[in-house]
Amino acid sequence: MKVLELIVQNKLEAMEAEKLGAHRLELVSAMKEGGLTPSYGTIKQVMESVKIPVQIMVRPHSYHFSYTKDEFNVICEDIHMITELGSNRIVFGAIHKDGTVNEEMLNEIIVKFPTINITFHRAFDEVVSQEAAYHTLLKYKQHVKRILTSGGESNCMKGKDKLAKLVKLSHEQDGPIIMPGSGLSPDNIAYIHETVGAEQYHFGSAVRIESSFANGFSKNAVDQVLNNLL
Repeated sequence: MKVLELIVQNKLEAMEAEKLGAHRLELVSAMKEGGLTPSYGTIKQVMESVKIPVQIMVRPHSYHFSYTKDEFNVICEDIHMITELGSNRIVFGAIHKDGTVNEEMLNEIIVKFPTINITFHRAFDEVVSQEAAYHTLLKYKQHVKRILTSGGESNCMKGKDKLAKLVKLSHEQDGPIIMPGSGLSPDNIAYIHETVGAEQYHFGSAVRIESSFANGFSKNAVDQVLNNLL
């Protein structure tokens, strides 16, 4: 079965997305900044309101993905708060300034939170070599379950050929699942899915009314996506 993951910002959107047929949610705040860590109250409300899995963004700011020790301490405090609320699912990514995966931070999170389930987010699109970065993350596949990426390009349409290679690599290595995201729409998902062949897809504003995070979901848009994936 193909998996549709939808971005949500609060309890009402989470309930709506579940009702419309989403298989998993990504909970974020501050979408104008690309998605940051939601508040304690928002996480608690969402966790109590839906039955489908919720991956919770852990990102302290939107400037870059190369974090200081103090910023990493904040990240760990946020993950601790998430686990206290009964979740082990996060969306996280950290890289060095040289464009390689920050294994030290990733490993420390796994040691501190041994049941953690990680989506490595689009920090992956800023690494110098996605193939090399994939092999790095492969070592942590018991915890890094999926990688959200547009193939190193600004959107999935531009990155479709690279995404197809990454999906092939993930199958060959039996590693983290490649989850295309960014620029996916009801109109292009059939073509991209045919080209890329992924098992999971991540949608944001394209399934919203007027394609805006200020509005709720468009049932027609979500239905169209699901019909093209099933």
